[in-house]
Amino acid sequence: MRLIHLSDLHLGIRQFQRQTSAGINQREADVAGVFTKVIDKIIELAPDLVVIAGDVFHSVRPPNPAILHAFHQLSRLRRTLPDTLVVMVAGNHDTPRAVETGCILRLFIPLGIQVVDSEPQRLSFADRSLSVFAIPDAPGLNISYDTDETARYNVLVAHGNMPGSLPDKYGYEEQAALQLAPEEIGFARWSYVALGHHHVFHQLAPNACYSGAMEYTSVNIWGEKHEEKDAKLGGDEGGKYFVEYNLDTRKRTLHKIPAARPLIDLRPIDARGMTASDVDAAIAASVAAVKGGIRDKIVRQVVRDIPRHIARELDHKVLREYRHTALQFHLDTRRPDLLRALPLTGTGGRRPSLIDLVQERLWSRPLTPDIERDALVDLGLRYLREAEAREVAAGVSAAPVEAE
Repeated sequence: MRLIHLSDLHLGIRQFQRQTSAGINQREADVAGVFTKVIDKIIELAPDLVVIAGDVFHSVRPPNPAILHAFHQLSRLRRTLPDTLVVMVAGNHDTPRAVETGCILRLFIPLGIQVVDSEPQRLSFADRSLSVFAIPDAPGLNISYDTDETARYNVLVAHGNMPGSLPDKYGYEEQAALQLAPEEIGFARWSYVALGHHHVFHQLAPNACYSGAMEYTSVNIWGEKHEEKDAKLGGDEGGKYFVEYNLDTRKRTLHKIPAARPLIDLRPIDARGMTASDVDAAIAASVAAVKGGIRDKIVRQVVRDIPRHIARELDHKVLREYRHTALQFHLDTRRPDLLRALPLTGTGGRRPSLIDLVQERLWSRPLTPDIERDALVDLGLRYLREAEAREVAAGVSAAPVEAE
């Protein structure tokens, strides 16, 4: 028996404020196109079982075009492969906060898809000696990870976090309601464990893994790219996959999912001691070095240690041209470190203020491609100063000042 495992489709995501000729967000159209190709490949492989481990949509109320596209593609899958079982669990992006709202995934039940959206369910297919234990990402679940001893094949499908088992240094993961523990699951007891939520393929055991997302749709796509590169997935370029697993031979095959468009993270520029003209020239050289140019690509250029006055003097006309040419050109400027290392007691150093700390954190944290760092820092500091001013006016935080 062969299964296909995919997750984190994030259909309906909207980014970058660029539209197709039909008026659909370009990134939404990108992800829809990738999903069509994935369905094409699944039909070609003709598996016995398809499991979708959550986050089918990017939001609990996805755009109508995304709903229609998902319905059409899943209908095509069921129509073309009527004997293939399809099991789908809800992820944190699919699950509404209000119970009475209802989950959009129930729309697919009439197609013959097994949808599990509110509590764990054991799905039994006696004619195939198959049991699928499906666990959605929902709060307050009390789960007993028991297998069905009468079934030859036991498959676990779940969407959630795996604390302590996954890298957390890349800055793109969101918190899921469901917390998974390897020692409770007991990977060896299952024929296969299909997990969703982590956006990069990650093997936890020979028969257990996160398949990763279908496209670059997390809160920090550059973090995804860096993790893929460090894991040597798809060579230096990284990549997305879905998993084919043979429950009899225990052989796993990764099927690469072609990206809708290239993501180019240009080599960072160290701007220490540079003039604005120097930085302009360095950015131009980075852009010129991109094979095939930057047209319609998603591009990031990090410039480190650049003072604000230098950043303001950059050639913004050229930068606008880059942004017009690429689908997204994100210039991520990072000012020099603002804090000295705290000295030992008695050396006369100062402790960082709250403004120092907030400013440093905002300058160092990863950002999504559509957020300008200067604007974020300015806005954060403005809110902080307004809050402090209100406290002082109310007499909350005003402290006496000692005369020198």
